[in-house]
Amino acid sequence: MRGMCTSRRLLALAAAAIAAATLHAQPPQTRFDVLIRNGRIVDGTGAPWFRGDVAISGDRIAAVGPLAGATAAITIDATNLVVAPGFIDLLGQSEFNVLVDGRAASKILQGVTTEITGEGSAIAPVNDRMMKDAQPAYTHFGVAQDFRTLGEYFKRLEERSHTTINVATFVGAGGVRNYVIGKDDRRATAAELDQMRQVVAQAMEQGALGVSTSLQYVPDRFATTDEIVELAKVAARYGGVYFTHQRSESARIFDSLDEVFAIAERATIPAEIWHLKTAYTPQFGKMAEVLRRLEAARARGLDVTANQYPYDRASNGLDACLPLWVREGGLDKMLARLKDPATRERIKRDMDDTNATTWENQWQGANGGGGVMLSSVLNPELRKYEGQTLSQIGRSMGKDPRDAAMDLVIADRGESSVIISIMSEDDVRTALKHPLVGVGTDSGTQAEDGRLSESKSHPRAWGSFPRILGKFVREEQLLTLEEAVRKMTSKAARRVHLSDRGLLRPGLMADVTVFDPATIRDVSTFEDPRHYSVGVRHVFVNGRRVVADGAITAERPGRPLRGPGAS
Repeated sequence: MRGMCTSRRLLALAAAAIAAATLHAQPPQTRFDVLIRNGRIVDGTGAPWFRGDVAISGDRIAAVGPLAGATAAITIDATNLVVAPGFIDLLGQSEFNVLVDGRAASKILQGVTTEITGEGSAIAPVNDRMMKDAQPAYTHFGVAQDFRTLGEYFKRLEERSHTTINVATFVGAGGVRNYVIGKDDRRATAAELDQMRQVVAQAMEQGALGVSTSLQYVPDRFATTDEIVELAKVAARYGGVYFTHQRSESARIFDSLDEVFAIAERATIPAEIWHLKTAYTPQFGKMAEVLRRLEAARARGLDVTANQYPYDRASNGLDACLPLWVREGGLDKMLARLKDPATRERIKRDMDDTNATTWENQWQGANGGGGVMLSSVLNPELRKYEGQTLSQIGRSMGKDPRDAAMDLVIADRGESSVIISIMSEDDVRTALKHPLVGVGTDSGTQAEDGRLSESKSHPRAWGSFPRILGKFVREEQLLTLEEAVRKMTSKAARRVHLSDRGLLRPGLMADVTVFDPATIRDVSTFEDPRHYSVGVRHVFVNGRRVVADGAITAERPGRPLRGPGAS
C-alpha cells in the first residue's frame, strides 16, 4: 500500500508539472469554438486543481491554460465552478434505453458523457430466440428490433438513434452462452465452446471492449471457470479486458475473488469487478479484507481493480429472488414451475434457506419481503405496487410475500425489478475511499418525462456521481475533489482503453463537465426516485454542448466507442 501511495504521489507531481508547463505554453491559435474561462480545472489526473481556461475546437480540446486574448463563438464564465473531464460511467446499462430516449437525461445531468455497458449479456449479438425473448420490451417502448450483431447496433446509433452520450460495450459471456447453448445448466461441448470463441472474436472485431460475466444470474452462472478463461483469452488477443459481476458477493466472496484472479492470470487479461460489495449481514465489515486481497493480487502482478455505486441497497430482477433451479432453462420453463402448486411449496422452502450455497439467496440476504422493494414493472396493471416492499404487497394481495413475489414474476413475465437492502454504509465508504475502486451507476438512464418516466427505479440511475461529489467529498470529506474526479474520468478511461478521453489535455476528445462544487448533490431517493441531480451546469460531448446552464439542449453528438480490436 505504501508503494502504491508513493507511485500515485509521483504521478500527481508529474501531472502538476505538465499542467504548469501547459500554463506557460500560449498556443498560437486564439479563436476557438468554445472557451470556458476562469474555472477551477480538475484535469482528471488526481493532481491539485489550478485556475485556468479550457478551449475547444471541433470535437477536440484545443488548449488548457491562461488564454488571455482568445475569443470564441461560445464563451462560458466558469468562475467558482469546476471544469473536469466528462464523467465515465463504468456500468451504465443504457444500451437499450438510449434507443427509447436519446436524451439520456438522468445521466447527462450527472455530468456523465460516456457509458460502459454489457454486463454478462450485451444488447448484441442476438439470434431469433433471443430476439423473441426481448420482444416485449421492444414492443412496449416502440423500438424496432432491426439489428443482430454488435456492428449493426453501433451503425444504428451512428445513423438513426442519436443520443447525448457516448456508448461502449462489452460482449457478455452469458449472452454468448445463451446464443450458442441457451439457458440450460450444462457444460458446453467442445464444438459449442469453439462456436462461442468465434462469436466473441466477431464481437471484438466489431468493437467490443472485452468480455464480461454476470455470474449470479442465468445463464452465466452455469459457466465453469475454464469456459470463462477460454473466452477471456479471445478478448485478450484483441487487446480487450475482462469485467465481472463476480459469482458471489456474500458468503463465498473470497472464493469468488480467487476465481476473478485466476481468470486474470490464466487468460493474461486485465480484470475489473463490477459494483464491488460485501452483501448480507454476516459479511458486513469485510470490505477491508476484500480490498486487501485485491491489493495482494496486484502485488503479485495481476492487473485487477473494481468499481462501485455509492448506495447501500442493490437492484436487480425480482426473479433473482427465486432459487437458481427455478430460473434454469429460460422464461417459459420458469413460469411453468411457478404455476405448479407443489413446486411453489419447494420454492418457498428454498427461499427460506439461510444456508444456501448453490445460489445467492438474496431473499434471505435482504431479511425477507421487508427488505425487497418493487421498483419497476413492464405491465402497467402492476404499477400500483411500485415503491412497496414485498411484505406490503403480500398484505395488499392477502398472500404470503413469497407467493406475491412469484405471482408478480408470472404477471410481468420476468420483467419486474426490485431494490434490495443487502449492504452496509460503512463498507460503501471503505470501498469509495480506496484508490483502486472506480464508479459506475449499474442502472440505465431514466427521465422525469417521456417513456422512461413510466416506472420507478433505483436512485443510482439519477444521482451516483453528484452523490459522491456532494455527500462524500463536500460534506463528509471522505476523499478529495481531485481524487473523486480521477476515479470518474482517467481511471475509468484507462481501464477500458479509451486513450483519447478522461483527461483535460489538448488533442483529446472534448468531453467536458462543468459543475458547481458548492451545490452539486443528488435529489433522487429510494421512495421518490424520479428527480434529476442538481449542480451540473454545462456538459460537452465531442465538443458540442448537451447541457447549458443546467438544461438539456437539442444536441445529440454521442458516438459508439469501439474497442481496440475493431477493424
